Amino acid sequence: MRKKRTNDPEGMRRRVLDVAEDAFQARGYHASSLGDLMAAAGVTGGALHHHFPTKKALALAVIEERVAAAVQETWVEPVLAAPSAREGVRTVFEAVAAELEQQGYVRGCPLNNLAHELSLADADFRIALADIFAGWRRAIADKVRADQETGGEGGTDPDRFAALAVAAYSGAMSIAKTAQDAGVLRECLAGLERVEPPPSQHGSAARRRRKVLRRQTIR
Repeated sequence: MRKKRTNDPEGMRRRVLDVAEDAFQARGYHASSLGDLMAAAGVTGGALHHHFPTKKALALAVIEERVAAAVQETWVEPVLAAPSAREGVRTVFEAVAAELEQQGYVRGCPLNNLAHELSLADADFRIALADIFAGWRRAIADKVRADQETGGEGGTDPDRFAALAVAAYSGAMSIAKTAQDAGVLRECLAGLERVEPPPSQHGSAARRRRKVLRRQTIR
């Protein structure tokens, strides 16, 4: 009897994305040929092109489905689940540093790696990557705003704090990748935590009123 052929197009698509995601992070987009990707995924050219007509389409799928999901899982969800934005940022830095130290090597931030290679290569790549950065920053800023509604972070600019947190992490990951030393993440976290929120305008006004009242009492 002939063995029944298994038709699993979605499984094949996931396998190609798995291989492409790993190759783009390990070797880079430009150094990963379609032939190498097909061989690693065990698919034919026809099967690959059925799901991804071009190498660019495959890369965009990796960015929009895999890289975006990694940022959501690594950053957005832990920050939103934390008691405060600052505690969430601290949790992510410490968790990633611990994971990298246990792993024994630093491959870098998936978003950062592709942003460095592809942002100037193609406008569609740049826009897709920029959208992920924007969503990442927006999640942190929204958490700061939520903190402010409950009385915290009175003098903090949510958007600026979010930009600083993302920039600190991205830069730390680039340095850690170059040095193969996850300790850089802990150093950057220590510096980030020294940036205290400025006094809120409400607090400043209250202090001014108290000073005026004390002067009036003395008179």
